[in-house]
Amino acid sequence: MAQLSDDCFAFGGKLLPVDDAVSMIAARVGPVTETQTVGLTEADGRVLAEALLAPLPLPLFTNSAVDGYALRSSDLPHDAARAFLVAGRVQAGAPGGTIAPGTAVRIFTGAPMPEGADTVFMQEDVTLDDAGRVVLPAGLRPGANMRPQGEDMPQGAMALPRGRRLRPQDVALAAALGMTALDVRRRIRVAVFSTGDEVVAPGDPRGSAQLYDSNRFMLIALLRRLGCEVADLGILRDERAALSTALADAAQRHDLVLTSGGVSTGEEDHVKAAVESIGTLVLWRMAIKPGRPVAMGVISGTPFIGLPGNPVASFVTFAYVVRPVVLALAGAAPEPLMALPVRAAFSYRKKKGRREFVRAHLRIGTDGVREAVKFPREGAGLLSSLVETDGLVELGEDVERVEPGESVGFLPYAVLI
Repeated sequence: MAQLSDDCFAFGGKLLPVDDAVSMIAARVGPVTETQTVGLTEADGRVLAEALLAPLPLPLFTNSAVDGYALRSSDLPHDAARAFLVAGRVQAGAPGGTIAPGTAVRIFTGAPMPEGADTVFMQEDVTLDDAGRVVLPAGLRPGANMRPQGEDMPQGAMALPRGRRLRPQDVALAAALGMTALDVRRRIRVAVFSTGDEVVAPGDPRGSAQLYDSNRFMLIALLRRLGCEVADLGILRDERAALSTALADAAQRHDLVLTSGGVSTGEEDHVKAAVESIGTLVLWRMAIKPGRPVAMGVISGTPFIGLPGNPVASFVTFAYVVRPVVLALAGAAPEPLMALPVRAAFSYRKKKGRREFVRAHLRIGTDGVREAVKFPREGAGLLSSLVETDGLVELGEDVERVEPGESVGFLPYAVLI
């Protein structure tokens, strides 16, 4: 099981900048050590345990990049077109053979180059004369239209680094190198709770002052997209002893315990007190909107994160707090969130010293430039604001005002999840 040292919580309750808070935790989280060997069809999304060095060159042999005619560069016509006898034919998957000086060989895309040939004329650039010879135009550079052995990747090169969270293109590269399986870290195990007497599970009887629990389902989906094994442990009621027992038990069996709700400063928010009774906790009052109340702690060496109860705040803090912790626990290389520049199509004021995230959808302006349109309503409880937008406009700590036409950073939801 991954362990988190208590020393990373030796700080007070001041408002921490987002980057400082995240780096303070992620840098101290140790990855799980257990590894597994999985087939390529199961490797997507897994974290590579050891670097993959190319056991073979790519391409495996020098081959033609086009359908056409191969010849020696020493025979290239320089001043005028010249006719060549077509002395052979090589198709993909067949041996390349050898080319005789002063002749051409019909060749197809991916076919091995005949020994001695190093240049290919595209078939659309040539003609055939009445004698069946191929007429090749002058001016082609030596080495054109062929792919040398190892051009893509030489043998022994770093193909995939340790800690890579594998993508479909990574799996394709491993297959091209002849791999049938890869060594990956095991999936991390995350326990997810919702907390509070005010929420009930969909389908259960609901009191007049209660809401259906949505955060738990959102967090489970987000965690699974990060490749986690997730245990849905339901709703914890506002009973401190029961909370403490449930959290302590979850910490023994999981690599991360994640809750939502119960971490603000209200008298009925019991999660902080429950964690303090069984572990170490300092409330993170992060300089972020939405999502200031975030609790982080250690229970028997297992990281604990308590997210806000408002759905939008929970979503944003998951992206900026939980995501980097999960990647660190999984042994994955850091994946910084990089905002894309777009044009603001809204006005906005904010407090200096706090990072804020504005929900927005993208549109194409009349001049063809992408611009962000702010969701018309505020509120960290508006799930519709996540459903009806395309991502978040990130406004840094030094920004105090945004006007239409200014460049802003945009984070698509596809990047966040």
